[in-house]
Amino acid sequence: MTAKIVAENVSKVFGDDPEQALEMMKDGRTKDEILSETGMTVGVQDVNFSVEQGEIFVVMGLSGSGKSTLVRMLNRLIDASDGKIMVDGEDLLAANAEKLRQLRLEKLAMVFQHFALFPHKTVAENVEYGLKIAGVPQGKRRERALTALKQVGLDAWADRKPSALSGGMQQRVGLARGLAVNPEILLMDEPFSALDPLIRRDMQNELLELQREMKKTIVFITHDLDEALVLGDRIAIMKEGRFVQVGTAEEIVGNPADDYVAAFTQDVDRAKVFGLDSVMETPHALNLATDTVGAARDRLEELGRHALHVVDGGKLAGLVTHRALSDASIDANARLGDYVQTDIPTARPDTLLYKVYDQCTTGLPIAVVDESETLVGAVTPGAVFNTLAHEQEEPTDDGGADKTPQSMSA
Repeated sequence: MTAKIVAENVSKVFGDDPEQALEMMKDGRTKDEILSETGMTVGVQDVNFSVEQGEIFVVMGLSGSGKSTLVRMLNRLIDASDGKIMVDGEDLLAANAEKLRQLRLEKLAMVFQHFALFPHKTVAENVEYGLKIAGVPQGKRRERALTALKQVGLDAWADRKPSALSGGMQQRVGLARGLAVNPEILLMDEPFSALDPLIRRDMQNELLELQREMKKTIVFITHDLDEALVLGDRIAIMKEGRFVQVGTAEEIVGNPADDYVAAFTQDVDRAKVFGLDSVMETPHALNLATDTVGAARDRLEELGRHALHVVDGGKLAGLVTHRALSDASIDANARLGDYVQTDIPTARPDTLLYKVYDQCTTGLPIAVVDESETLVGAVTPGAVFNTLAHEQEEPTDDGGADKTPQSMSA
Protein backbone atom coordinates (compact mmCIF):
# COMPACT_ATOMS: atom_id res chain seq x y z
CA MET A 1 0.00 0.00 0.00
CA THR A 2 1.03 3.63 -0.51
CA ALA A 3 1.22 6.09 2.38
CA LYS A 4 -1.05 9.05 1.71
CA ILE A 5 -0.19 10.90 4.93
CA VAL A 6 3.03 10.61 6.91
CA ALA A 7 3.54 12.42 10.22
CA GLU A 8 7.02 12.46 11.73
CA ASN A 9 7.74 13.65 15.28
CA VAL A 10 4.81 16.04 15.22
CA SER A 11 4.28 18.22 18.29
CA LYS A 12 2.10 21.21 19.14
CA VAL A 13 2.61 23.61 22.02
CA PHE A 14 0.18 26.41 22.81
CA GLY A 15 2.00 29.30 24.47
CA ASP A 16 4.48 32.14 24.10
CA ASP A 17 7.68 30.12 23.80
CA PRO A 18 7.04 26.73 22.16
CA GLU A 19 10.77 26.12 21.72
CA GLN A 20 11.27 26.17 25.49
CA ALA A 21 8.49 23.65 25.98
CA LEU A 22 9.88 21.44 23.19
CA GLU A 23 13.27 21.39 24.89
CA MET A 24 11.63 20.45 28.17
CA MET A 25 9.79 17.63 26.41
CA LYS A 26 13.09 16.35 25.03
CA ASP A 27 14.44 16.36 28.58
CA GLY A 28 11.60 14.08 29.64
CA ARG A 29 9.41 16.63 31.38
CA THR A 30 5.72 15.76 31.48
CA LYS A 31 2.85 17.74 30.05
CA ASP A 32 1.71 18.71 33.55
CA GLU A 33 5.22 19.81 34.59
CA ILE A 34 5.54 22.01 31.51
CA LEU A 35 2.14 23.58 32.18
CA SER A 36 2.99 24.18 35.85
CA GLU A 37 6.40 25.72 35.18
CA THR A 38 5.74 27.68 31.99
CA GLY A 39 1.98 28.09 31.64
CA MET A 40 2.22 26.52 28.18
CA THR A 41 -0.02 23.65 27.09
CA VAL A 42 1.33 20.68 25.19
CA GLY A 43 -1.41 19.56 22.81
CA VAL A 44 0.47 16.91 20.85
CA GLN A 45 3.76 15.26 21.79
CA ASP A 46 6.14 13.69 19.27
CA VAL A 47 3.54 11.74 17.31
CA ASN A 48 4.54 9.47 14.42
CA PHE A 49 2.15 7.66 12.09
CA SER A 50 1.24 7.04 8.48
CA VAL A 51 -2.13 6.63 6.80
CA GLU A 52 -2.34 4.37 3.77
CA GLN A 53 -4.28 5.23 0.66
CA GLY A 54 -7.90 4.11 1.01
CA GLU A 55 -7.55 3.44 4.75
CA ILE A 56 -9.83 4.60 7.57
CA PHE A 57 -7.39 5.61 10.28
CA VAL A 58 -9.19 6.31 13.56
CA VAL A 59 -7.66 8.42 16.33
CA MET A 60 -9.44 7.68 19.59
CA GLY A 61 -8.96 9.39 22.93
CA LEU A 62 -10.70 11.11 25.79
CA SER A 63 -11.42 14.83 25.91
CA GLY A 64 -8.15 16.75 26.10
CA SER A 65 -6.04 13.93 24.69
CA GLY A 66 -4.98 16.03 21.69
CA LYS A 67 -6.87 14.23 18.94
CA SER A 68 -8.75 17.27 17.58
CA THR A 69 -5.56 19.34 17.65
CA LEU A 70 -3.84 16.61 15.67
CA VAL A 71 -6.45 16.39 12.93
CA ARG A 72 -6.45 20.17 12.55
CA MET A 73 -2.71 20.06 12.01
CA LEU A 74 -3.27 17.73 9.06
CA ASN A 75 -4.78 20.59 7.05
CA ARG A 76 -2.96 23.37 8.93
CA LEU A 77 -5.96 24.88 10.61
CA ILE A 78 -3.42 24.65 13.42
CA ASP A 79 0.29 24.85 12.65
CA ALA A 80 2.55 22.25 14.22
CA SER A 81 5.28 23.50 16.55
CA ASP A 82 7.68 20.77 15.46
CA GLY A 83 7.91 17.81 13.11
CA LYS A 84 6.92 17.08 9.55
CA ILE A 85 3.59 16.28 7.88
CA MET A 86 3.77 14.86 4.37
CA VAL A 87 0.73 14.56 2.07
CA ASP A 88 1.50 12.55 -1.06
CA GLY A 89 5.16 13.26 -0.41
CA GLU A 90 4.68 17.04 -0.17
CA ASP A 91 5.69 18.82 3.01
CA LEU A 92 2.46 20.38 4.24
CA LEU A 93 4.24 22.58 6.77
CA ALA A 94 6.42 24.10 4.04
CA ALA A 95 3.48 24.94 1.76
CA ASN A 96 2.90 28.63 1.09
CA ALA A 97 -0.54 30.21 1.36
CA GLU A 98 -1.50 29.53 -2.26
CA LYS A 99 -0.32 25.93 -2.19
CA LEU A 100 -2.15 25.35 1.08
CA ARG A 101 -5.33 26.83 -0.39
CA GLN A 102 -5.01 24.53 -3.38
CA LEU A 103 -4.53 21.47 -1.16
CA ARG A 104 -7.61 22.34 0.89
CA LEU A 105 -9.73 22.90 -2.19
CA GLU A 106 -8.61 19.87 -4.18
CA LYS A 107 -7.17 17.22 -1.89
CA LEU A 108 -8.32 17.72 1.72
CA ALA A 109 -11.85 18.12 3.05
CA MET A 110 -12.97 18.33 6.65
CA VAL A 111 -16.21 17.27 8.28
CA PHE A 112 -16.83 18.72 11.73
CA GLN A 113 -18.81 17.59 14.77
CA HIS A 114 -21.14 20.57 14.44
CA PHE A 115 -22.87 20.73 11.11
CA ALA A 116 -22.13 24.45 10.56
CA LEU A 117 -24.78 24.72 7.85
CA PHE A 118 -25.93 28.10 6.59
CA PRO A 119 -29.57 28.29 7.70
CA HIS A 120 -30.55 30.79 4.97
CA LYS A 121 -29.19 28.61 2.16
CA THR A 122 -30.77 25.50 0.70
CA VAL A 123 -29.29 22.08 1.29
CA ALA A 124 -27.79 22.08 -2.23
CA GLU A 125 -26.35 25.57 -1.75
CA ASN A 126 -24.72 24.43 1.47
CA VAL A 127 -23.14 21.50 -0.33
CA GLU A 128 -22.00 23.78 -3.15
CA TYR A 129 -20.19 26.16 -0.80
CA GLY A 130 -16.70 24.65 -1.09
CA LEU A 131 -17.07 24.45 -4.85
CA LYS A 132 -18.10 28.09 -5.00
CA ILE A 133 -15.00 29.10 -3.05
CA ALA A 134 -12.95 27.04 -5.52
CA GLY A 135 -14.44 29.00 -8.43
CA VAL A 136 -16.44 26.14 -9.96
CA PRO A 137 -19.15 27.51 -12.33
CA GLN A 138 -22.69 27.51 -10.97
CA GLY A 139 -24.09 24.83 -13.25
CA LYS A 140 -21.23 22.47 -12.49
CA ARG A 141 -21.56 23.23 -8.77
CA ARG A 142 -25.20 22.22 -8.81
CA GLU A 143 -24.44 19.00 -10.68
CA ARG A 144 -21.70 17.96 -8.26
CA ALA A 145 -23.77 18.94 -5.22
CA LEU A 146 -26.67 16.78 -6.37
CA THR A 147 -24.29 13.87 -6.99
CA ALA A 148 -22.90 14.18 -3.46
CA LEU A 149 -26.39 14.46 -1.98
CA LYS A 150 -27.43 11.34 -3.86
CA GLN A 151 -24.44 9.51 -2.37
CA VAL A 152 -25.78 10.25 1.13
CA GLY A 153 -29.43 9.69 0.18
CA LEU A 154 -30.57 13.32 0.36
CA ASP A 155 -30.95 14.40 -3.28
CA ALA A 156 -34.72 14.77 -2.78
CA TRP A 157 -34.03 17.43 -0.13
CA ALA A 158 -31.73 19.54 -2.27
CA ASP A 159 -33.99 22.62 -2.34
CA ARG A 160 -35.14 22.51 1.26
CA LYS A 161 -33.62 24.54 4.08
CA PRO A 162 -31.53 22.78 6.76
CA SER A 163 -34.21 23.51 9.36
CA ALA A 164 -36.44 20.97 7.62
CA LEU A 165 -33.93 18.19 8.27
CA SER A 166 -33.28 16.05 11.33
CA GLY A 167 -29.92 16.10 13.08
CA GLY A 168 -28.76 12.98 11.31
CA MET A 169 -29.82 14.36 7.94
CA GLN A 170 -28.00 17.62 8.63
CA GLN A 171 -24.84 15.70 9.40
CA ARG A 172 -25.22 13.89 6.10
CA VAL A 173 -25.37 17.29 4.40
CA GLY A 174 -22.09 18.11 6.11
CA LEU A 175 -20.63 14.87 4.78
CA ALA A 176 -21.99 15.62 1.29
CA ARG A 177 -20.35 19.04 1.41
CA GLY A 178 -17.04 17.32 2.01
CA LEU A 179 -17.65 14.76 -0.74
CA ALA A 180 -18.72 17.38 -3.32
CA VAL A 181 -15.19 18.67 -3.78
CA ASN A 182 -14.16 15.04 -4.49
CA PRO A 183 -11.25 15.10 -2.03
CA GLU A 184 -8.67 12.37 -1.85
CA ILE A 185 -8.52 12.75 1.93
CA LEU A 186 -11.40 13.24 4.36
CA LEU A 187 -10.63 14.56 7.84
CA MET A 188 -13.55 13.86 10.18
CA ASP A 189 -13.50 15.41 13.64
CA GLU A 190 -16.05 13.57 15.81
CA PRO A 191 -18.67 14.00 13.09
CA PHE A 192 -21.27 11.73 14.69
CA SER A 193 -20.80 12.48 18.38
CA ALA A 194 -23.73 14.91 18.60
CA LEU A 195 -26.18 12.38 17.17
CA ASP A 196 -28.53 10.05 19.00
CA PRO A 197 -27.15 6.49 19.36
CA LEU A 198 -29.41 4.90 16.74
CA ILE A 199 -28.78 7.66 14.19
CA ARG A 200 -25.08 7.49 14.99
CA ARG A 201 -25.00 3.78 14.23
CA ASP A 202 -26.80 4.41 10.93
CA MET A 203 -24.24 7.07 10.02
CA GLN A 204 -21.37 4.71 10.82
CA ASN A 205 -22.86 2.05 8.57
CA GLU A 206 -23.49 4.63 5.87
CA LEU A 207 -19.90 5.83 6.01
CA LEU A 208 -18.62 2.26 5.67
CA GLU A 209 -20.93 1.67 2.71
CA LEU A 210 -19.77 4.88 1.05
CA GLN A 211 -16.15 3.95 1.70
CA ARG A 212 -16.60 0.64 -0.13
CA GLU A 213 -17.51 2.68 -3.20
CA MET A 214 -15.29 5.77 -2.77
CA LYS A 215 -12.13 4.28 -1.23
CA LYS A 216 -11.12 7.64 0.22
CA THR A 217 -8.31 8.09 2.70
CA ILE A 218 -10.05 8.98 5.96
CA VAL A 219 -8.71 10.21 9.29
CA PHE A 220 -11.57 9.87 11.76
CA ILE A 221 -11.51 11.35 15.26
CA THR A 222 -13.66 9.93 18.06
CA HIS A 223 -13.81 9.55 21.84
CA ASP A 224 -15.91 6.39 21.51
CA LEU A 225 -13.99 3.10 21.42
CA ASP A 226 -16.96 1.17 20.00
CA GLU A 227 -17.10 3.63 17.10
CA ALA A 228 -13.36 3.27 16.58
CA LEU A 229 -13.63 -0.52 16.50
CA VAL A 230 -16.48 -0.42 13.99
CA LEU A 231 -14.87 2.04 11.59
CA GLY A 232 -11.13 1.75 11.85
CA ASP A 233 -8.89 -0.26 9.56
CA ARG A 234 -6.34 0.81 12.15
CA ILE A 235 -6.81 2.64 15.42
CA ALA A 236 -4.51 4.98 17.34
CA ILE A 237 -5.22 5.30 21.06
CA MET A 238 -4.19 8.77 22.22
CA LYS A 239 -3.43 9.93 25.76
CA GLU A 240 -2.00 13.26 26.91
CA GLY A 241 -0.91 14.19 23.41
CA ARG A 242 0.84 10.89 22.65
CA PHE A 243 -0.04 7.74 20.76
CA VAL A 244 -0.16 4.90 23.29
CA GLN A 245 -0.88 2.18 20.74
CA VAL A 246 -1.59 1.88 17.03
CA GLY A 247 -3.05 -1.28 15.55
CA THR A 248 -6.04 -3.09 14.14
CA ALA A 249 -9.12 -3.65 16.28
CA GLU A 250 -7.98 -7.21 16.97
CA GLU A 251 -4.50 -6.02 18.00
CA ILE A 252 -5.85 -3.32 20.28
CA VAL A 253 -8.35 -5.61 22.01
CA GLY A 254 -6.28 -8.78 21.94
CA ASN A 255 -2.92 -7.28 22.94
CA PRO A 256 -3.38 -3.95 24.73
CA ALA A 257 -0.06 -2.11 25.02
CA ASP A 258 -0.52 -1.05 28.63
CA ASP A 259 -3.00 -0.77 31.49
CA TYR A 260 -4.52 2.37 29.99
CA VAL A 261 -5.51 0.59 26.78
CA ALA A 262 -6.51 -2.54 28.71
CA ALA A 263 -8.92 -0.47 30.81
CA PHE A 264 -10.53 0.86 27.63
CA THR A 265 -10.92 -2.55 26.07
CA GLN A 266 -11.87 -4.71 29.05
CA ASP A 267 -15.61 -4.47 28.41
CA VAL A 268 -15.43 -4.76 24.63
CA ASP A 269 -17.51 -7.53 23.08
CA ARG A 270 -14.69 -9.56 21.55
CA ALA A 271 -17.14 -11.40 19.33
CA LYS A 272 -17.72 -8.15 17.44
CA VAL A 273 -14.00 -7.51 16.99
CA PHE A 274 -12.39 -10.84 16.09
CA GLY A 275 -12.98 -12.47 12.72
CA LEU A 276 -12.80 -16.15 11.84
CA ASP A 277 -9.42 -15.55 10.24
CA SER A 278 -8.04 -14.93 13.74
CA VAL A 279 -8.96 -18.44 14.93
CA MET A 280 -9.07 -20.58 11.80
CA GLU A 281 -6.64 -23.42 11.21
CA THR A 282 -5.21 -24.90 8.04
CA PRO A 283 -7.75 -27.49 6.85
CA HIS A 284 -6.75 -31.15 6.68
CA ALA A 285 -9.17 -31.87 3.86
CA LEU A 286 -9.97 -35.13 2.13
CA ASN A 287 -10.12 -35.36 -1.66
CA LEU A 288 -13.48 -36.39 -3.07
CA ALA A 289 -11.99 -37.77 -6.27
CA THR A 290 -9.24 -39.94 -4.82
CA ASP A 291 -9.84 -40.73 -1.15
CA THR A 292 -11.69 -43.87 -0.15
CA VAL A 293 -13.75 -44.59 2.96
CA GLY A 294 -10.79 -46.51 4.37
CA ALA A 295 -8.40 -43.63 3.72
CA ALA A 296 -10.84 -41.24 5.39
CA ARG A 297 -11.14 -43.49 8.46
CA ASP A 298 -7.35 -43.69 8.72
CA ARG A 299 -7.00 -39.93 8.37
CA LEU A 300 -9.64 -39.27 11.03
CA GLU A 301 -7.92 -41.66 13.43
CA GLU A 302 -4.48 -40.26 12.67
CA LEU A 303 -5.55 -36.69 13.35
CA GLY A 304 -7.89 -37.54 16.22
CA ARG A 305 -10.78 -35.73 14.54
CA HIS A 306 -14.48 -36.43 14.58
CA ALA A 307 -14.96 -34.72 11.20
CA LEU A 308 -12.97 -33.65 8.16
CA HIS A 309 -13.88 -31.39 5.28
CA VAL A 310 -13.87 -32.75 1.76
CA VAL A 311 -12.78 -30.83 -1.33
CA ASP A 312 -13.22 -31.40 -5.03
CA GLY A 313 -10.58 -29.61 -7.05
CA GLY A 314 -9.91 -27.33 -4.09
CA LYS A 315 -13.56 -26.32 -3.81
CA LEU A 316 -15.52 -27.26 -0.72
CA ALA A 317 -17.60 -30.38 -1.41
CA GLY A 318 -18.82 -31.08 2.12
CA LEU A 319 -17.76 -32.93 5.24
CA VAL A 320 -17.53 -36.50 6.50
CA THR A 321 -17.83 -37.53 10.13
CA HIS A 322 -16.30 -40.44 11.98
CA ARG A 323 -19.79 -41.56 12.93
CA ALA A 324 -20.96 -41.72 9.31
CA LEU A 325 -18.04 -43.99 8.38
CA SER A 326 -17.96 -46.11 11.54
CA ASP A 327 -20.23 -48.90 10.29
CA ALA A 328 -17.93 -51.88 9.71
CA SER A 329 -20.12 -53.09 6.86
CA ILE A 330 -19.07 -50.13 4.71
CA ASP A 331 -16.49 -51.25 2.16
CA ALA A 332 -13.16 -49.60 2.93
CA ASN A 333 -12.55 -49.21 -0.81
CA ALA A 334 -15.79 -47.34 -1.37
CA ARG A 335 -15.56 -43.73 -2.57
CA LEU A 336 -16.54 -40.96 -0.19
CA GLY A 337 -19.30 -39.45 -2.32
CA ASP A 338 -22.16 -41.37 -0.71
CA TYR A 339 -21.08 -40.34 2.81
CA VAL A 340 -20.38 -36.66 2.31
CA GLN A 341 -22.62 -34.27 4.26
CA THR A 342 -23.25 -31.11 2.24
CA ASP A 343 -25.47 -29.15 4.64
CA ILE A 344 -22.63 -27.86 6.79
CA PRO A 345 -21.64 -24.54 8.40
CA THR A 346 -19.60 -22.23 6.16
CA ALA A 347 -18.40 -18.64 6.43
CA ARG A 348 -15.95 -16.12 4.98
CA PRO A 349 -12.60 -15.39 6.69
CA ASP A 350 -13.67 -11.88 7.77
CA THR A 351 -16.94 -13.04 9.35
CA LEU A 352 -17.09 -11.80 12.93
CA LEU A 353 -17.34 -14.44 15.63
CA TYR A 354 -20.75 -13.39 16.92
CA LYS A 355 -22.23 -14.16 13.52
CA VAL A 356 -21.36 -17.88 13.77
CA TYR A 357 -22.89 -18.62 17.18
CA ASP A 358 -25.74 -20.62 15.64
CA GLN A 359 -23.32 -22.54 13.44
CA CYS A 360 -21.23 -23.45 16.48
CA THR A 361 -24.21 -25.23 18.03
CA THR A 362 -23.96 -27.94 15.34
CA GLY A 363 -20.71 -29.16 16.91
CA LEU A 364 -19.21 -29.37 13.42
CA PRO A 365 -16.14 -27.42 12.31
CA ILE A 366 -16.99 -24.35 10.25
CA ALA A 367 -15.59 -24.40 6.73
CA VAL A 368 -13.95 -21.07 5.93
CA VAL A 369 -14.17 -20.42 2.20
CA ASP A 370 -13.16 -17.54 -0.05
CA GLU A 371 -15.32 -15.91 -2.70
CA SER A 372 -14.60 -18.74 -5.14
CA GLU A 373 -15.74 -21.32 -2.53
CA THR A 374 -12.19 -22.61 -2.14
CA LEU A 375 -11.60 -24.05 1.32
CA VAL A 376 -9.03 -21.81 3.08
CA GLY A 377 -9.47 -22.79 6.71
CA ALA A 378 -11.53 -24.44 9.40
CA VAL A 379 -12.79 -23.16 12.74
CA THR A 380 -14.00 -25.22 15.65
CA PRO A 381 -16.69 -24.18 18.12
CA GLY A 382 -14.06 -24.62 20.84
CA ALA A 383 -11.72 -22.12 19.19
CA VAL A 384 -14.51 -19.55 18.97
CA PHE A 385 -15.54 -19.88 22.60
CA ASN A 386 -11.95 -19.96 23.86
CA THR A 387 -11.27 -16.64 22.16
CA LEU A 388 -14.36 -15.07 23.67
CA ALA A 389 -13.41 -16.37 27.11
CA HIS A 390 -9.87 -14.95 26.82
CA GLU A 391 -8.54 -18.49 27.10
CA GLN A 392 -5.07 -19.00 25.73
CA GLU A 393 -4.63 -22.66 26.69
CA GLU A 394 -6.35 -25.64 25.19
CA PRO A 395 -9.27 -26.91 27.23
CA THR A 396 -8.82 -30.32 28.80
CA ASP A 397 -10.65 -33.29 27.38
CA ASP A 398 -13.78 -33.93 29.43
CA GLY A 399 -14.50 -37.26 27.83
CA GLY A 400 -16.53 -35.82 24.99
CA ALA A 401 -15.72 -36.47 21.37
CA ASP A 402 -12.78 -34.32 20.32
CA LYS A 403 -13.60 -30.99 22.01
CA THR A 404 -10.29 -29.19 21.69
CA PRO A 405 -9.62 -26.77 18.81
CA GLN A 406 -7.03 -29.20 17.43
CA SER A 407 -9.34 -32.18 17.51
CA MET A 408 -12.41 -30.45 16.16
CA SER A 409 -10.89 -28.53 13.28
CA ALA A 410 -10.81 -30.01 9.83
